[in-house]
Amino acid sequence: MELHLRDLRLPMRHAFTITHGTTTVQHNLLVELRQDGMSGYGEAAASRAYAESAADAVRAALEAARPVIGRETLDDPAALWERIVAVLGSNRFALCALDEAAHDLWGRLRGAPVWRLWGLELRDLPPSNYTIGIDAVETMLAKMREFDGWPVYKIKLGTPDDLAIVRELRRHTDAVFRIDANTAWSAEQTIAFAPELARLGVELIEQPLRADDWAGMQRVHRECALPVFADESCRVEEDVGRCAGYFHGINIKLTKAGGLTPARRMISRARELGLRVMGGCMNESSVGISALAQLLPLLDHADMDGAMLIAQDIAAGVRLEKGRAVFPDENGTGVRLL
Repeated sequence: MELHLRDLRLPMRHAFTITHGTTTVQHNLLVELRQDGMSGYGEAAASRAYAESAADAVRAALEAARPVIGRETLDDPAALWERIVAVLGSNRFALCALDEAAHDLWGRLRGAPVWRLWGLELRDLPPSNYTIGIDAVETMLAKMREFDGWPVYKIKLGTPDDLAIVRELRRHTDAVFRIDANTAWSAEQTIAFAPELARLGVELIEQPLRADDWAGMQRVHRECALPVFADESCRVEEDVGRCAGYFHGINIKLTKAGGLTPARRMISRARELGLRVMGGCMNESSVGISALAQLLPLLDHADMDGAMLIAQDIAAGVRLEKGRAVFPDENGTGVRLL
């Protein structure tokens, strides 16, 4: 296989703020794998919460693995993942981009979409939320109105006025709300906020506490009036088992997990433990989003609006129409560069 890398600088539609910081331009890395005259694409999305996700760190990891990748011939993406994890395992973001590209190429070589090659069907798919980043409440309301009619909105919180923000947004829509505090709350806050949030139409709270506050999460799991989902506390396969008894569900992000291959195993493990599963994304183009979309038939909840948050996409693929996924008539993950 041939490996080709391309830096992506993706201006955000609006300044995107969570408790970890503000992003105005998203710096990602596009990975292309070529074999037998065909190409497959994957994406590594940087996040300020994870140092190894920086585009230069991902590029360096992939460049170091280039000789190994060049000797490979793609047979099965999961088998390739197992062979390459020893080389790239310390940088899951690089591994993710390579695994996405391998799945896309695999589908193209076999003339079918990835979801079909997995034996899945596109029915009863969960809708995706649209995410409203932290801002002045008037600006958050304007962002919500810009994407009016979505069935679910995820609201980023971690301010002194969190409940007031939700109350005001609720006045303008009947949609379901999800709350993502990105580690900003204490156990006491989470438990105290939950009853009113439930009355305001919130269905779940994502990662309210610090990733390492397991004692606090055990209390929240026991006393909170709403389900709580792990994000920062659930990065890789080994974390899924730890989340049982502390969370009601997990948010699997391909970039953190290392791609589609481990994500499918994480879903299976979560099901064994009675955990609900959300598929999540970073700020990424339709390359990464289309890869994530292959998992939709296996998910309870979807957070795959990353391409909607950037000002100009670099690819076409699986797209969202008011939260509903529309799959293209394409093989692989459905990606076509613009």
